[in-house]
Formats: sequence, structure tokens, C-alpha cells
Amino acid sequence: MRHAEGGSAVIDGANLVSIDIANESGVGVDELALAAIARYVLDEMRIHPLAELSVLVVDEKAMAELHEHWMSEPGPTDVLAFPMDELRPPHLGGVNAGRAGAEEPGPDPGLLGDVVLCPQVAAVQARDAGHSVQDELELLAVHGILHLLGYDHAEADERTEMFGLQDRLLRSWRASRTAPTADDNADDNADGAGDGAPAESPGRPEGSGLCHPRAG
Repeated sequence: MRHAEGGSAVIDGANLVSIDIANESGVGVDELALAAIARYVLDEMRIHPLAELSVLVVDEKAMAELHEHWMSEPGPTDVLAFPMDELRPPHLGGVNAGRAGAEEPGPDPGLLGDVVLCPQVAAVQARDAGHSVQDELELLAVHGILHLLGYDHAEADERTEMFGLQDRLLRSWRASRTAPTADDNADDNADGAGDGAPAESPGRPEGSGLCHPRAG
């Protein structure tokens, strides 16, 4: 699946990874933040620096149509993932993995696929979870990317691995975003403030929809 033309887009090429964010949902989302967390996850998972990823943000009607077509389930869901090329992290047998600057980044950058998010569904889940809609969208983006990389949660052991990794990625992402700068440290030392505690992850151990179809 490739998303339809239209909507706004953010192309993140700073680290060579091409991340296309298209918002067709009719509501505002922080597209730059979604691109940033997607890039962070791909880097942490050692995916080829030239790999391509598309994130499509849609409304409830469009998500319901995708959910019914690909999963044969009614109503909108929170996230769907459509893998394209068989890109996998090294420990899952990936041959195209490799961090930017690695000695052997892999022979083929490839196309990861599409992650589809629905902010209206995310808003309901965010309220229940007690965090912001953007936090929920970032959680769902990480979840969808992990599906593209071959992770699943159909079995108990798979679920433990995937949600554990998802939570660790979110925690490290939040910590990196809130890490104090040298200037901040100087100010904290002068004021006697700052405990250096890592940011808490907005992730929950259990997902809600969080399912993925296979699509070519």
C-alpha cells in the first residue's frame, strides 16, 4: 500500500533516511515530531540509513475502510502497518540492517512500508491513558514501525518482546528529548536544582488495536 496523493508532508532527510509524513486526517498533528521519533527508532534498530518509510495520518472513515479491507474487522483502529521490503534488524536475520556510518551498512536500503495512524482514535486512547494525543501518536508510530521490522504480538512471548522493546524505545526517546544541555547543567548546579531523573514513557504495557495487515 502507498498512500494517496494529497495532504501535507514532511520529508526528513537530515540523516539520509527518507521519512514521508502525510496528514490527511483533517486535524493538526506534530508531523516533525513524528518524523523525529521515526528516525530515532530506525537508527536505534540499525536499519539502513537510506531506507524509506511513509507515515500516513487519516481520519476515522478512511481508517475504518482500511481496517475492514485488510483485517475484515469493522470500525476504525489506531494503527495499521503495511510492510513492503523484507527489512529486518540484525537479530531477526536482517541483511539490510546497518547504522549510518557502520562498516557494513547492508547492500540494499529498501522500502520499509507504510504506517497508518488515526488521531481521532488516538485521542480517545490518550484520554484513557492520561497522556497527550501526541504522546499516543508517537507510541503508535513506534508500534507500527516495529511491525514493519518483523515484530508481532500474536503469541505471549512475541508480545512480551515487542512491547518491552516498544517501551524501552519510548523511554530512551523521551529521555533524549528532555536531557539537559551543558547550559542547563550549569544553571542547575548554580541553583542546586535538577535531579537528572529520566523522563517517564507514555507507553502502556498493553496495546489496544495495534494490529497489522500484510500488503504488497
